[in-house]
Amino acid sequence: MASAAIAKIFGALFKIPLTNLLGGIGMGYFSCAYGLFLPVYALSVTGLSAAVARTVAQEAAGGCFRNVRRVRRTARILFAGLGALLTVLIWVTARPFALYAAGDEKACYSVMMIAPTALLGCMSAVERGYYEGLQNMYPTALSQAVEAAAKVVIGLTLSSWVLSHEEQVLFYFPAGTDILSVAAAAAVLGVTLSSGAGLLYFLVRNLFGDGLRKKELCSGRTDPFGKIAKELLRVMIPVALGSVAATLTSIIDLCTVMRCFGFAQTHFPEAMERRFGSMAGEESFPAFVYGAFTGMALTVFNLIPSVTNMFGRSALPCAARAWAKGRTEALREQVRSVTLATGLLAIPSGVGLFLLADPIMQVLYSGHTEETVIAAEALRALVPGMVCLCLTTPLFSILQGMGRTDLPVKLMLWGVLVKLLGNLLLIPLPATSISGAGLSTSLCYALMLVLAVRGLRRELSGKLHLLRALWPVLYASCMSGAAAWLLSSVLRSHGLLLQLAGAIAGAVILYFLVLGLMGHSRGNLRDMLSLRI
Repeated sequence: MASAAIAKIFGALFKIPLTNLLGGIGMGYFSCAYGLFLPVYALSVTGLSAAVARTVAQEAAGGCFRNVRRVRRTARILFAGLGALLTVLIWVTARPFALYAAGDEKACYSVMMIAPTALLGCMSAVERGYYEGLQNMYPTALSQAVEAAAKVVIGLTLSSWVLSHEEQVLFYFPAGTDILSVAAAAAVLGVTLSSGAGLLYFLVRNLFGDGLRKKELCSGRTDPFGKIAKELLRVMIPVALGSVAATLTSIIDLCTVMRCFGFAQTHFPEAMERRFGSMAGEESFPAFVYGAFTGMALTVFNLIPSVTNMFGRSALPCAARAWAKGRTEALREQVRSVTLATGLLAIPSGVGLFLLADPIMQVLYSGHTEETVIAAEALRALVPGMVCLCLTTPLFSILQGMGRTDLPVKLMLWGVLVKLLGNLLLIPLPATSISGAGLSTSLCYALMLVLAVRGLRRELSGKLHLLRALWPVLYASCMSGAAAWLLSSVLRSHGLLLQLAGAIAGAVILYFLVLGLMGHSRGNLRDMLSLRI
């Protein structure tokens, strides 16, 4: 959790200044590549790491430490080949992908720069999974911190240098090349090099040992390459499909948002001009809106889920243990416990983001007034989806721990279908254009949450009483939200930063005060949030 929090802090330190450098149009180019990067990253980090970790853990638990290293060598060969294939595929299809998926050929440079992350990410995933299988989470945490820090330093430095040396840089590109597209590609190159920094950490660490003692390497069998590869793929495929399905919302936004805004420009020009002013008629307006939506609104949207995801990783092994022992009632308690733990953070955060969307965006992205107006409206539409996503992820992890790895994938596909239909129907309408993508995202994750709860109730053959568990959190969140709104109104004349800081501080204090008054003492919360079974 600490590593995830650090990575997100560095991510904000990267994306917020980058947005101020590139603006909405430049972030549209950057987000095109990042939208392609997310499913590749999910495949490598989640699917591959889980497959290696589970296989290594099985062999280590059985005392087959010779086979543990064999698993690692097999995974390196297998997934290095997969990563190299993905890298070549992304590089070759960069130009048509940018043209037909994003609707703007200028984004091809950014897509090309993201290609090597497929290989680097796969190699890092093997090392992370290996150490996680040996119950050592420190290498994963440290490598993520190294990647996050390197991304900030390298990405911002390269992008700033390109913008300050426009003539020298454009000399090496075809005539008419947009400097913003090159600067965005430079920032993407920073992301790629940060993946290389994470892999370099493992290479250096491995020089000092890999966590196995010499006497352990004399024990156990050694399986052939084909048997190990088959086991790795058997575990990886369902988990990876679920991870990739979770990123399809980004791909849908990438393929539909700019095109739908272009459709609205063509068919509703007068309504769009009344809604957005003269900039609605500009050719770059779709890229401008897409950059504000993905580079600003979604950046804030993803902060809380990236931290609450760790509850799911904690819950999965507990659920697997309870399911193997047939302890159904313990699993129901596990569901309530992890839902409460997630809700304690996600629900008040969602209320605060909804009520304070405008000052938050203005503080984070000062100097980009038009973009912040768009991003704030989109963020308000995204907030219900953020809360639902936070609550859904650990429930999916419990289903995977119970052996139903297929169910999260199926449920995600229903949500993705709603997301696609919502984008196509809501974005072209001038009245819902900006908030359309956010509303469809919220509907997507709300449906996933309902289906996940329904699936768990069916698998566990009983009611889960999740609303009863979340009732104190919902009440305290509403009270703290009211405090935030009142304090924000009172402090409005004292400057934007003081207004935001005062509203947040007052809301947090009242939130914990109300929880305490409702009987949630420290001991009670510790008992309710315990993930032990």
